[in-house]
Amino acid sequence: MKIISTNIGNPTMFLWNGKEERTGIYKYPTEKALFLGKTDVENDTVIDRKHHAGVNKACYLFSADQYPFWKSKYPHLEWNWGMFGENLTVKGLEESNLRIGDIYSIGTSLVQVSQPREPCYKLGIRFGTQDIIQQYIDHGHPGTYVRILESGKVKVHDEMVLIDRSENPLTVQQFYKLLYAKEKDVALVNLAIENAALPDYKKERLKKHLKSKGNL
Repeated sequence: MKIISTNIGNPTMFLWNGKEERTGIYKYPTEKALFLGKTDVENDTVIDRKHHAGVNKACYLFSADQYPFWKSKYPHLEWNWGMFGENLTVKGLEESNLRIGDIYSIGTSLVQVSQPREPCYKLGIRFGTQDIIQQYIDHGHPGTYVRILESGKVKVHDEMVLIDRSENPLTVQQFYKLLYAKEKDVALVNLAIENAALPDYKKERLKKHLKSKGNL
């Protein structure tokens, strides 16, 4: 896997339900290397820190290989890397191969796959339609957030190299689909609960689901 674009954004104003809001989803390529800090990307814009950034969502990665699919659906948009709000656009990133808990080196940083991105209305703002939310969910390629184990710099052309494969086989794609499944596979739910790298609040929600179904 290779980094083909490093992206950061500035605060952007928009109207939502008649109120002015700000977002950092409008990210664009930068020629500079990005410094991945423990809770966010240095010099990037994060408005809503309740749902973005933090230890478990310090940096967001999205696959360059998914761009042709979305360009064909939205050919009228002005396309550039960073369109999905990702800090790192990665060639060869495939969510069905990424395990939650996998550890990778990228540039001088060391990161751990933590969880998939769950789209919110701000992605719809970027694309000009809220239709993309369900389309994004159905497509099944959400990209991934990473936890920063060792801070460092990442630049274009850096390789994303697997350092330690998680023993828990739950992939980013499996967990993403599990989140939105009306009928959840109990075996996958248990696998997620047992995954040490998955954020605790995610696991607590799954435990409540099992309990409500009489499986816990």
